[in-house]
Amino acid sequence: MFEIYKIDTPDQIYSPGLVIFEEVLRENLAQMKEIAGDPQRLRPHCKTHKMIDIIRLEVDMGILKHKCATFAEAEMLALAGAQEVTLAYNPVGPNIDRAVQFRLRHPDIQFSVTADHPDPLKALDAAMGNAKTDIDVLLDINPGLDRTGLKPGDQAAEIYALINSLPNLRPVGFHVYDGHNHQTPLNERKAAVDDIWSTVRAFRDELKRDSFCVPKIIAGGTGTFPLYAQLDDPSIELSPGTCVFHDAGYSRIFPDLPFTPAALILTRVISRPSANCVTFDLGHKACAADPPAGQRLEFPSIPDAREVLQNEEHLVIETAKAANYRPGDSELAIPTHICPTSALHTHAWVIQRGRVSTKWEVTARHR
Repeated sequence: MFEIYKIDTPDQIYSPGLVIFEEVLRENLAQMKEIAGDPQRLRPHCKTHKMIDIIRLEVDMGILKHKCATFAEAEMLALAGAQEVTLAYNPVGPNIDRAVQFRLRHPDIQFSVTADHPDPLKALDAAMGNAKTDIDVLLDINPGLDRTGLKPGDQAAEIYALINSLPNLRPVGFHVYDGHNHQTPLNERKAAVDDIWSTVRAFRDELKRDSFCVPKIIAGGTGTFPLYAQLDDPSIELSPGTCVFHDAGYSRIFPDLPFTPAALILTRVISRPSANCVTFDLGHKACAADPPAGQRLEFPSIPDAREVLQNEEHLVIETAKAANYRPGDSELAIPTHICPTSALHTHAWVIQRGRVSTKWEVTARHR
């Protein structure tokens, strides 16, 4: 692992700095495409990286359908050449007007949003009608995450029928994100996916018997999309996100996935406060703080590193190798959760063959 994370020119990088190993990133993208079997089955979520340069790489690979959570991400996707954009976040309030404006600015992009309640749907329909345009809508299905969406059943069928009845909305299927399925044993994760799919498929077939069109089902996240990929149903679109960069958290939870962390943080020693401790310039303003304290980072070359303190701009680790470090020494750390880590940085240094080749802007870090 140390060889793939070689940087010959670390002095060019300010710390704490997000760095992307391009060869690893490209291999992750290739693995994602291989698992899907056909780029037309992919609709990757850009929230992990938020970078237009990565979207352009995916578009060049024939991945033209994309998913996002914010309008900043949607605009980035449009600029990068995406042909289909799904905003997988139910629009409410002023975001309904933003959906209208996106449709008017990008009439050639097939744009869809999710919904699970009649009030925003009626407001969305009225706004689209006033603007003399229309929009695709996916019914947001709750597969057990209990975050958004409706369980398959009568209420969900009523909402799908409402979408169908409103003149400026087009029902185009379901959004099914099972982000709660973090089972490490593959057989347990597969059983969970099979159970969800059985319920969703039966609900889809019921709606079709009632003459409703359900052309697509956007399903899965990084941990489960390979399992949905094994299902023989042309309506399925696979929606991984984290695997583009991968991270230490998913490496531990999903050891079966063929991805390698591609985005790390370069950090430097700023102090040696005690015999066994080293302080780095890597506070929680540079890496995601949603993992519990003490579990936010992994140092590939310091396997015994134990996080004993992290503040806004400081990280203190305890290691038997502490005596080897001097202020100014650089190290690489793998975030446990890369998605919110990316959004903390304005740009990333891109490493090719061990050298800094360019910088990529974190285009959509603003909402």
